[in-house]
Amino acid sequence: MNLTLIDNKCINISFILLLINLIIYWTNIAFKKSNILYKLGNILTISINLLLSTSLILRWLYNGYFPLSNLYESLIFLTWSLSFLQLILEKQNKSPFVGAITTPIELFTAGFASLSLPENMQQASPLVPALRSNWLMMHVSIMMISYATLILGSLLSILFLILYKIKNMNSIYIKINSSMQTTQKLSRITLLESIDNLSYRIIGLGFPLLTIGIIAGSVWANEAWGSYWSWDPKETWALITWLVFAAYLHSRLNKSWAGEKAAVLASIGFIIVWICYLGVNFLGQGLHNYGWFL
Repeated sequence: MNLTLIDNKCINISFILLLINLIIYWTNIAFKKSNILYKLGNILTISINLLLSTSLILRWLYNGYFPLSNLYESLIFLTWSLSFLQLILEKQNKSPFVGAITTPIELFTAGFASLSLPENMQQASPLVPALRSNWLMMHVSIMMISYATLILGSLLSILFLILYKIKNMNSIYIKINSSMQTTQKLSRITLLESIDNLSYRIIGLGFPLLTIGIIAGSVWANEAWGSYWSWDPKETWALITWLVFAAYLHSRLNKSWAGEKAAVLASIGFIIVWICYLGVNFLGQGLHNYGWFL
């Protein structure tokens, strides 16, 4: 059995496991928090991460360079990054919400890579001269990990907004005795604060990674093209992404915005990250389209 076939099997199996995991996590939330379902979901996530790791390592060994040279490989690496972050957070927080919001994105990215992209785009091709650099591994891997971190932090902010709206609706329409109402209110507030703080901490980790990735990209650009910054569409949207999350962190640090307003800004950041990572490549323009949609 050749390495390419093993690689394909790893991706296909991971996609099936992601689909099963999605059902497990949402069943766990929809009906009753089950420790058995939570552990099963965690085991499947570990399996998915190992399968994706195997796929990336095989492509690295087979092609002789770090597998981040085209859209397919970057999608697989993004899925790996999300599943890895999910495992870390689940170990720290023991919350089913992390897997419930992360798994759909992992399923989307893995599915888009394996089912939507044509077969020729899933195959590795010789690197163009600009990509034959050690900066490929440093710049692109850091950017992808920062994207995964910011996406996860933004997803938690979206979850915060949903639960915040539900809390407000319940406070208006549900009439129950005062003691039970107080207990439920305190429980919701505790959950909201926990999600809000977790989102803040994760975005606080993703932002410096994004900053390092942009700086590394600028140095690489100067080495490859003789200019640190060219206002290429990808560079422009990377700057927009940086500014959005800088504004979010600034508002949280000086406490000018908190709770709902800050969560709205982080939720906008979720869209901005996807435009920066995937959207601008549909334009087929700029210096960052090697192995993407051209």
